[in-house]
Amino acid sequence: MALLITDECINCDVCEPECPNEAISQGEEVYVIDSSKCTECVGHYDEPQCVQVCPVDCIPKDPNVVETQDMLWTKYEKLTGNKRA
Repeated sequence: MALLITDECINCDVCEPECPNEAISQGEEVYVIDSSKCTECVGHYDEPQCVQVCPVDCIPKDPNVVETQDMLWTKYEKLTGNKRA
């Protein structure tokens, strides 16, 4: 699953620079995550970095974008050109 940022976001700016896929950007009111770029940090880190740094815990999995671990790896490979280790 991709992640999403809820309206509980306080626009603290800590999540955006942590995303290795540049999937996070400023939306109209709160930050947003581009699900086509979000791999939940698969291939980069063991855990999603945005979730780790969020001070208000407003980044859950997006129930509308269901993806398996293999799908996240495939997306990582497509985005980076790197193969699974």
